[in-house]
Amino acid sequence: MIITKSPYRISFFGGGTDYHTWYEEHGGEILSTSIDHYNYISCRYLPPFHPEYKNRIAWRILEYPNSIDEIQHNAIRGALKYYEVKRGIELSNQCDLPARSGLGSSSAFSAALIMAIKALKGRMISKEDLALETINLERNVLKENGGIQDQIATVYGGLNHITIDRNGSFKVEPVIMHEKRKELFNDYLLLFFTGVSRTSSEVAKKQLDSAKKNIKQLSEMQKMVSEGVKLLTTGHFNDFGYLLHESWLLKRSLTDNITTSYIDDIYQTAIQNGALGGKVLGAGGGGFMLFCAKPEYHAKIKEALKDFIHVPFKIENGGTRIIHYAPKLYSLHSYNRLKYITEENHKEQEVLK
Repeated sequence: MIITKSPYRISFFGGGTDYHTWYEEHGGEILSTSIDHYNYISCRYLPPFHPEYKNRIAWRILEYPNSIDEIQHNAIRGALKYYEVKRGIELSNQCDLPARSGLGSSSAFSAALIMAIKALKGRMISKEDLALETINLERNVLKENGGIQDQIATVYGGLNHITIDRNGSFKVEPVIMHEKRKELFNDYLLLFFTGVSRTSSEVAKKQLDSAKKNIKQLSEMQKMVSEGVKLLTTGHFNDFGYLLHESWLLKRSLTDNITTSYIDDIYQTAIQNGALGGKVLGAGGGGFMLFCAKPEYHAKIKEALKDFIHVPFKIENGGTRIIHYAPKLYSLHSYNRLKYITEENHKEQEVLK
């Protein structure tokens, strides 16, 4: 059995500059962190004791496909085909938080899945290569719209300043903070689920198409990344909150599907009860909302938003990793022998009938 886990991420500044329509001309910058909520993948080659099915795939539904092409889950089907998994497989997905919610859940899933498949085949992979392969799977194989920050953030883990060159290469620089200061920053942050899920690829499509019309806004949002890093390293968390507010005003102007009156009402309620700033996470349209506020205002904000789920979290540093590695292999002879025994037993039962 192989078990991998990959963290969800929160993006503070620079979202949208990681889309190829932007960084290929201007480069990109992101300030983000991974958090201690995860997507888990467990998999193994299917033991030769279940001749009634060739694969067992568990996610929101339970599937028993006889071929990879029959798998309903698009990413699992695409990854198993791309990585040429020939033998029967048992694969299960578990996640701490809902998908399609702005926390980079699809990339966390993809990174954990790729690492699990690689490990199943006896291969280890570096963080850089895993990030690149996750980007390739989502953008080129599965043809999903979006940027490349989520894949990098979930694979590397931690609080990072990510820079993207025009050719798509990237650099990950940890934001250096004393542990006590990082804990204090973490105490400023509040995460709420709006109850609205959306397909980020659809929201991202509009942002990809409108990048050239939003040069002024995206340029300002990119400049905020370095400013945000400086505010963190110097401990100016109030100003960090105000900067989040400025960034949100810019982000919501990019396209008409980033916010709604429902989201605006939630945001205004948080601000009126002490939040310094905040944003909708991910491409927009719903999902999770992040707020930055002095800790003494948290109880008031949570009471005002009591109809929404508050999700406590901590900044984590591990990124995508294997947490259990115990592969068991069965020879092809074992599979063929079991098939013969099963067929003979079946014939015997028919005779007895």
